[in-house]
Amino acid sequence: MRILGAAITLAVSDPTASSTFFCTHLGFRPTVIDEGSICLERDDLDVEIVLRQSESDPGVRMSFDVSDLIAEQERLAEEGAHISEPLRRAAGGTLLLRLTDPNHVEIELTQWLPPAGYP
Repeated sequence: MRILGAAITLAVSDPTASSTFFCTHLGFRPTVIDEGSICLERDDLDVEIVLRQSESDPGVRMSFDVSDLIAEQERLAEEGAHISEPLRRAAGGTLLLRLTDPNHVEIELTQWLPPAGYP
């Protein structure tokens, strides 16, 4: 598997408070602020931290952007990995596949496919 990028999503009750902590104490900066979520980055780190508003569904999701998700789905199925959400095309042309590890950590694999005619 070739991983092109990564993100860790943390479901928290107060994304602003967590963002302040990460920025003040760990050197992150907000790059995208949406209703209910904040994306944090550092120049020296290739992993994004996404803070998502959630009162009732706390947890961690790891997300990896990969180069050939169709082949990865076949390999993972052959290896017996628990595929919790089969391959589908999400909004914006992204392919998406979700796995769950034995401890219920959610792992999301994505691949952006440009639309037809995209340069």
